[in-house]
Amino acid sequence: MTLMTPPPLDQQQQPQPQPQPQPQPQQEDDEMLVPNTDLLEGPQPMEVAQAETTSTVEAQAVDDPPSARFTWTIDNFSRLNIKKLYSDVFLVGGYKWRILVFPKGNNVDHLSMYLDVADSTNLPYGWSRYAQFSLSVINQIHNKYSIRKETQHQFNARESDWGFTSFMPLGELYDPGRGYLVNDTCIVEADVAVRRVVDYWSHDSKKETGFVGLKNQGATCYMNSLLQTLYHIPYFRKNVYHMPTTENDMPTGSIPLALQSLFYKLQYSDTSVATKELTKSFGWDTYDSFMQHDVQELNRVLSEKLEDKMKGTVVEGTIQQLFEGHHMNYIECINVDYKSTRKESFYDLQLDVKGCRDVYASFDKYVEVERLEGDNKYHAERYGLQDARKGVLFIDFPPVLQLQLKRFEYDFMRDTMVKINDRYEFPLELDLDRENGKYLSPDADKTVRNLYILHSVLVHSGGVHGGHYYAYIRPTLSDQWFKFDDERVTKEDVKRALEEQYGGEEELPPANPGFNNSPFKFTKYSNAYMLVYIRESDKEKIICNVDEKDIAEHLRIRLKKEQEEKEQKRKEKAEAHLYTIIKVARNEDLIEQIGRDIYFDLVDHDKVHSFRIQKQISFNLFKEEVAKELGIPVQFQRFWLWAKRQNHTYRPNRPLTPQEEAQSVGQLREVSNKANNAELKLFLEVELGQDLQPVPPPERTKEDILLFFKLYDPSKEELRYVGRLFVKGSGKPVEILPKLNEMAGFSADEEIELYEEIKFEPTIMCERIDKKVTFRASQLEDGDIVCFQKSPQVGSSDQCRYPDVPSFLDYVHNRQVVRFRSLEKPKEDEFCLELSKLHDYDDVVERVAQHLGLDDPSKIRLTSHNCYSQQPKPQPIKYRGVEHLSDMLVHYNQTSDILYYEVLDIPLPELQGLKTLKVAFHHSTKDEVVIHTIRLPKQSTVGDVINDLKTKVELSHPNAELRLLEVFYHKIYKIFPLSEKIENINDQYWTLRAEEVPEEEKNLGPHDRLIHVYHFMKDTAQNQVQNFGEPFFLVIREGETLAEVKERIQKKLQVPDEEFSKWKFAFLSLGRPDYLQDSDIVSSRFQRRDVYGAWEQYLGLEHTDNAPKRSYAANQNRHTFEKPVKIYN
Repeated sequence: MTLMTPPPLDQQQQPQPQPQPQPQPQQEDDEMLVPNTDLLEGPQPMEVAQAETTSTVEAQAVDDPPSARFTWTIDNFSRLNIKKLYSDVFLVGGYKWRILVFPKGNNVDHLSMYLDVADSTNLPYGWSRYAQFSLSVINQIHNKYSIRKETQHQFNARESDWGFTSFMPLGELYDPGRGYLVNDTCIVEADVAVRRVVDYWSHDSKKETGFVGLKNQGATCYMNSLLQTLYHIPYFRKNVYHMPTTENDMPTGSIPLALQSLFYKLQYSDTSVATKELTKSFGWDTYDSFMQHDVQELNRVLSEKLEDKMKGTVVEGTIQQLFEGHHMNYIECINVDYKSTRKESFYDLQLDVKGCRDVYASFDKYVEVERLEGDNKYHAERYGLQDARKGVLFIDFPPVLQLQLKRFEYDFMRDTMVKINDRYEFPLELDLDRENGKYLSPDADKTVRNLYILHSVLVHSGGVHGGHYYAYIRPTLSDQWFKFDDERVTKEDVKRALEEQYGGEEELPPANPGFNNSPFKFTKYSNAYMLVYIRESDKEKIICNVDEKDIAEHLRIRLKKEQEEKEQKRKEKAEAHLYTIIKVARNEDLIEQIGRDIYFDLVDHDKVHSFRIQKQISFNLFKEEVAKELGIPVQFQRFWLWAKRQNHTYRPNRPLTPQEEAQSVGQLREVSNKANNAELKLFLEVELGQDLQPVPPPERTKEDILLFFKLYDPSKEELRYVGRLFVKGSGKPVEILPKLNEMAGFSADEEIELYEEIKFEPTIMCERIDKKVTFRASQLEDGDIVCFQKSPQVGSSDQCRYPDVPSFLDYVHNRQVVRFRSLEKPKEDEFCLELSKLHDYDDVVERVAQHLGLDDPSKIRLTSHNCYSQQPKPQPIKYRGVEHLSDMLVHYNQTSDILYYEVLDIPLPELQGLKTLKVAFHHSTKDEVVIHTIRLPKQSTVGDVINDLKTKVELSHPNAELRLLEVFYHKIYKIFPLSEKIENINDQYWTLRAEEVPEEEKNLGPHDRLIHVYHFMKDTAQNQVQNFGEPFFLVIREGETLAEVKERIQKKLQVPDEEFSKWKFAFLSLGRPDYLQDSDIVSSRFQRRDVYGAWEQYLGLEHTDNAPKRSYAANQNRHTFEKPVKIYN
């Protein structure tokens, strides 16, 4: 799988070229920047919906600007019954563009959206253009919740559109309460800035800079930038070289050897270096390599692995010596003499970006003293609750200081990760002793001077859902910086490495300054993400000399040999046009291969003897080479050309003429090979005499036909090659039967049946030969294959599975060994079954049930394999939903041999007619929630769900009424009507909650109001409200004060007085709290009955969340779609 990573935003450089687009795997948890590949299911008409759409372009100039915003309003959006939809064409930078959307997703359950070159089919050959752009879906209720994603791309004929297959979940887009569809209208925006293009391929990194880059395996630029940074810390590189490895180790199984090998190649190679050996040594499967991980996470895991591998060796402790620092967490009481301290180590420091202008501000925040007082007093041993100060100070900093900048944060309101692109400065020299050592603890060694020099800047370009990483490094700490961007290394000035990576906004100058137009501002999505500083006093030790003597001899020999082989291959490739590869098949190859490696045709040409011959050499000289190599004198050799027939079989066609043999090898290849590849395929005919020694080939007339013979044994289910014969066209098969019996080892009068093997793709064609008709009348010609077998005995009791040649060839052609895995253990093969590709759905599940000892095959449910992600596909195979086994195994243009199975508790056809819902039942008096799985026919209603639930739950009284609610992120969005069909209810994104309807709600007076009540906290850093806990409804009566309402709420929630006294109460509308006093009349705030989105107006209970933290809190600095980085070895 090739995962496309957008190149960095860089006006002076052309971005990284993209790999050839390949079919896109359906990954639900993974956002990929990809060209739109919707034609994978076969070409589709480029239909465009006639939806009512309007569009506007806001540009800097009346003429054609280098940057502009295009707004597209799409009406009747949910009623668009079409796969894809194009916007009007708009002009930016002299080029025509348009937006392409897939309203129901491009084979995913997300909105898919791309920027498209509108006139790509009419542009001249070799065109390309580069643009930085963002695509947005506007939130029409609350603009700040608009979803915007940005990237940049080099557009060309192969990739004329680029964007986001998983732009946003369809569930969010089509939910009317979310604000993305209002009055069934969707508003889409594109901000496009066209950039200058520079030739990418002509750059020789080694020649220009003295350094080489690393190849990108897919989305491994995050790893490449980190590896370059570590490589350019020479003391680290030297210690990696000194890790003990042996010549018996394999790089793919040993992290130390793979890293040594990679560093050696970076040091001595002239071209970019591959990282596959290293990722294989991590134990990563190919899918992992294409998952973009977090640099910081990889850095930590790799450091821990190396530290572990260095234990007990001469380099033990290197990681700690270089990267480990210590800080002290302290709590100090103000009024009593009590202090608690805890020393902790760190390999890197996470610094806040939001709210900090530079690194110093982040360090100030890091050591900021927090006061523990009031409700938050510290419980000190022997002294009880005390006012205290809490903070962190540094005991020591490491020689190499790695600073991780927190560019990614969790946005509670949007329930997603966001990238912080704010301006954030960092100095070339970082003085951590400043202001009398304000960052240092009293125990710090004051003789150490903590002055640091910037060594490298790791940059992330793009958004939270993916992007591109590269690094600016100055390897010797001189003034010369270098940019390491995958395979490309360039010299850069300090401004590019520093100021341009601060982030913030970039102002593009107006295209026509004479016009009254505002400057076009673009957020800079390329900014520093990780900084590496080296301590001034340690730089001589760290920037040390590393040469060949640091590299183990076995490693030098191994890598030099590898280098020589690579050089030899390169040389061969460079000289390939001077040579022809001649592949010579012989009788021995046919005997060796038929019935083992191959069954159809005669030979696998990749497994025969091959010669690399200069094109200008005469063919007769080549024959001498064959005589030398194969021991067959020239006068006994006769060569036949192979020909590809119309039915796709490949057979010897005719012998070479003496005139052809006098030609050069190159001329002969051109005559024989219309496909014009570099190979010449030949069959060498050698006749053997009585003593099995070669004899001159027999004279051949036009009447002679060369036939090849295979023998089939039904009892052994075995096919083998037994030889070839020249027959006369006017002769009949009956005349050669004794000869065939002799070749087979049968008695001379054995009855045999003959079949011609005609073709095998797409289906087998194998026809019986009439023994009494001439070979010519049976249309047999040179190179044809005759299969024969003993005639089946009439009335014989021996039953063979495949009694004749056609049935056996059919079996071989369609047989398929399938590896079955349990869906619960998707990485482990559990058992294998030999099946036929023609087996239908029932045949396959019957064989699986039989193997598992299961009586009812309909309880087996199968799931196909995704060849790209190496995981099960998200949707199982429907009951009899595919015709044949071959359909179950195909994934786009690849075929797998893996199927996943699960055993259901009810038959699959029955299950498919049912809808399964997970419902959380909240008990009315007990503080408990029980999840129930409800399975009902799809046409059932919510009323049916409630009736089913009543039989499973404990009610407060037999006549209790239940209702079903839709809850999402601690807000109630809907009470389901009893008549609503359950087929369309989605419990994937929302929680379905069932509860008893309180008595007070059943008898609402004319002036009573039912309001939403939610718990909330204020997130001061984000200046946002964060909901938590269980939302509920409350009846408020006319004239009721907050004090009265509070009393009822306390009783309902059973909160102790002491805790309840700390709670605050507010009326919230669209996220803004308006705090209430006890005397306020609550109902007066909830007057409007036509509020769009009732869930956005609620009574808020502000207090601390005492429940256990949600899982995302522990992981706020990781992209939500990522798998954690694991190195398995």
